[in-house]
Amino acid sequence: MARSAATSRVTRRDILRGLGAVGMGTITGAVAHGFFYARHRIQVTREELLVSGWPEALSGLRVGFISDLHRSATVSHEMIATAVSTLMTESPDLIILGGDYVTNRDRRFVQPAADALAGLSAKAGVFAVLGNHDEERDMTPVLTALGFSVLRDSRTQLTIRGETVDLAGLRYWTRRMQDVTRVIRGASPNLILIAHTPNRLIEAAALSVPLVLSGHTHGGQIVLPGLGAVAARDFPVIAGSARRENTTVFVTRGVGTVYVPVRINCPPEVALLTLRPAL
Repeated sequence: MARSAATSRVTRRDILRGLGAVGMGTITGAVAHGFFYARHRIQVTREELLVSGWPEALSGLRVGFISDLHRSATVSHEMIATAVSTLMTESPDLIILGGDYVTNRDRRFVQPAADALAGLSAKAGVFAVLGNHDEERDMTPVLTALGFSVLRDSRTQLTIRGETVDLAGLRYWTRRMQDVTRVIRGASPNLILIAHTPNRLIEAAALSVPLVLSGHTHGGQIVLPGLGAVAARDFPVIAGSARRENTTVFVTRGVGTVYVPVRINCPPEVALLTLRPAL
C-alpha cells in the first residue's frame, strides 16, 4: 500500500509539472507571437455608425480615425507609416487623430512621430487632439506644421456637402461638466467630440453629444481568454462602438503599444467610420 501511495503521489506531481510546463510554454508562445507578429499586423476596421440627428445629406461621410501611435524605441517609423498608408488607401473624407503620438512625453520621438504622419490628407482636413503621453508645447507645433488642426479644449466648424459640421476636441485632463459644456457651447447639432479617453462618454451622453471618438485604451492591448482586457476594465467602452442614450461612441484599439511591446488577441487598427443617420 505504501508503494502504491508513493507511486500515486509521484504521478500527480508529474502531471502538475507537465501542466505547468505546458502553461508556461503557452504563455511564452503567446508573448513571443504578440511581440514579433501580432503587434505589427495593422487591420482596417470598417464600421457604420448610426448617429442621432445626423443629416441625410451627410449620410455616408467617411471618417478616418488613428490614435495611440506611441512612437518610441519599440514602435518604429515603419509601423506608423504603414498605418498611415493603410488608412489613405480607404480615401476618407475627414481624418481625426486621437492623441498619444509618443510615450511618456519623450522629446526624442516628437518629430519622428510627425514625420510618420506626413502622408495623411483628406478633403475636409486632418484634426487632432493630444493624449496624456503628449507634451502640448512639443507636439502641437509639429502637428500644426503638417497642416493639421490641433483642438485643445476648442471647437472648429466645417462645411461639408453644404451642411455644417462641428468638431470639438478636449484636452485629456478636461473632465468637469462645466468645462466640457463650455467647449461645445454653440455647436451645431452635427457635432463630433474628440476625447482621448472614453471616460468622457459620461459627460457627452449627459449633454446629448451625437458622436464621440476616443482611443487611450489600446483595446486592452492584452486580452486574455476568459478574463478579457484586464488592464482596461475601468473604461465604459474598451473598444469598438456603443451607444449611451443619444450618444454614439467609437473607441479605437490604436496603432502602437505602451509599457510592454506586446499585443495578444488585440490587433492594432486604423478605423474607417461611415456615418449614417440613426432612425
